[in-house]
Amino acid sequence: MNAQTTPIDDDDDMPAEIDFAGARRGQFYRAGAQLHVPVYLDQKVQATLAALASAKGVDFSALINDLLKKDIELIEMAR
Repeated sequence: MNAQTTPIDDDDDMPAEIDFAGARRGQFYRAGAQLHVPVYLDQKVQATLAALASAKGVDFSALINDLLKKDIELIEMAR
C-alpha cells in the first residue's frame, strides 16, 4: 500500500482475500459481442422436447428456436 491508497473499511462487502492489484479494467470487454444466455428447462419439458426433436430428426436447439419463434409470432399477432 502506498501513501495514495487508504485501507479498505471493515464494513466493505468485498472479502479481504480478493486482490485486484494486478487487474486491468475492461480486459475481457469486446464491443459488439453477443451474449448467449443459457436456458434451463424443467426435466420433463426437456425430455419431451428432446424426444420430439429426435423423432423429427432435427437438432434440439433448432426445435426450441422454432417453437419460440412461433410463440413470438403469436404474441405479436395478439397485440
